Amino acid sequence: MIPITSNKKFSALEILQYTVLISVLLYFGKTLFIPLSFSMLISFILYPVCKWMEKKRINKGIAIFISIFGVFLFFGAVVYLLFTQIVEFSNEWQIFRVKLLETANQLSGFIAERFDVSSEKQMDFINNVISNSGTQAISLLKITIYSLSESFFYLLIIPVYSILILYYRHLLVNVLYHIFPSEKKEIIREILLETIHAYYNFIKGMLLVYLIVGILNSVGLAIIGIPHSFLFGFIASILTFIPYVGIIISSLLPITVSWITFNSIWYPIGVILVFSIVQILEAYVIFPFAVGSRLKINTLIIILVVILGGMIWGAAGMILFIPFVSIAKLIAERTEGLKTLSMLLGDGDSSDSK
Repeated sequence: MIPITSNKKFSALEILQYTVLISVLLYFGKTLFIPLSFSMLISFILYPVCKWMEKKRINKGIAIFISIFGVFLFFGAVVYLLFTQIVEFSNEWQIFRVKLLETANQLSGFIAERFDVSSEKQMDFINNVISNSGTQAISLLKITIYSLSESFFYLLIIPVYSILILYYRHLLVNVLYHIFPSEKKEIIREILLETIHAYYNFIKGMLLVYLIVGILNSVGLAIIGIPHSFLFGFIASILTFIPYVGIIISSLLPITVSWITFNSIWYPIGVILVFSIVQILEAYVIFPFAVGSRLKINTLIIILVVILGGMIWGAAGMILFIPFVSIAKLIAERTEGLKTLSMLLGDGDSSDSK
């Protein structure tokens, strides 16, 4: 760990070595660090709420319970949106199935006519693909079961970690004070307060991202003439909070509605294109700009960190590594030997380059 108290000037090679070492540690310890990091994120966000309630003479344990319950309500609302999307889609499934079979038959006829491949040969090809992909399907099923069990573990342990971090926050801060010399106590306190502020800015940036994505989704769907475009657009935006799965589930209903309404496959393809383009813009333009500007981190670093986070922790890393870099920047600004790192992470303002 790079000490905050060090006056030594670290070279670019040493910073790179520390980065690689930390990355390896995070990769092999992700089962511990991912839920712990989400818990810290939740704890930092809820800390001012708990503190405000405690000042109103509400019991510490009750204040923590109310705060955590509010988070559960929020996630419950997201899950409810996801569930309603699935139910709505299942209600339209029979019509969707008929349309799908009609399209498959039309496509088969087109291939037979244009490429002189009979329906029997096409069926033989499909059967061979299905039989050869049996092993891959089993492997995919194992990965899916493992991912679901891992997610269930996180859902159980994250609230527990969050409650304990909030309850023992004074103890943890005092331990942190004792790790470093007493003259650095004020610096540690500043870093902690600014870390909480950085996490708040991160959440505000995320809310701005969801707003922009919702507007872009809605406008895109409206341009191609999809009914209820703003409803579908903002539901898709909210459900992108659930990486990968959210956008897939949220696109099913507008795809089904467009196909049934217009009786043409081009409208569902248009929906897929709109959501795909907006997702690419969100990942590589909107998210880095909206979040990076609030955390005063340059867009290039944000993009690199999102990619690195995805490589190390998957979807969780793409979310969590941004506030990690913000904390690293706060420490670098107050460590004489890490001014170069502070300049690299900064957004180019004069305040970052002093």
